Amino acid sequence: MAQEWDLPDPFVIELEVQASAIDKYGHANNAAYLRWVEQVSWAHSEHLGLDLARYRELDRAMAVHRHELDYLAPAFEGERLALATWIIGCDGRLTLTRRFQLVRPADGRTLLRARTRFACIELSSGRPRRLPEEYVAIYGGALVLE
Repeated sequence: MAQEWDLPDPFVIELEVQASAIDKYGHANNAAYLRWVEQVSWAHSEHLGLDLARYRELDRAMAVHRHELDYLAPAFEGERLALATWIIGCDGRLTLTRRFQLVRPADGRTLLRARTRFACIELSSGRPRRLPEEYVAIYGGALVLE
């Protein structure tokens, strides 16, 4: 089944729901969805050339300021899922915004839509700091308009 994404040109990772993600209700726990959002964010940043080592070299990181997660349907153990992300905002100063869509390819159902706003911080102090030009160029260059 061909997947229809909410926005063009997604960065996508594939996931399999592990037993460790299942809660007492028999489906993936909400915290698992949040871990997957973090996982795809890092994978996309690394794909763009900004990995943890580069963050440390520049003494800057993108820290979560706000998560908004809309849980639309459950995921179950053993299911294969596709999680997409897009950078939809980069103000060139302090913040970066991503959108996410989690899909079960077997039936094309969207299980989650989410949005995360990040703020740039100095790793050594934890204080907000201006985005390095490298971040603006790389993340801004990956911007997808909604």
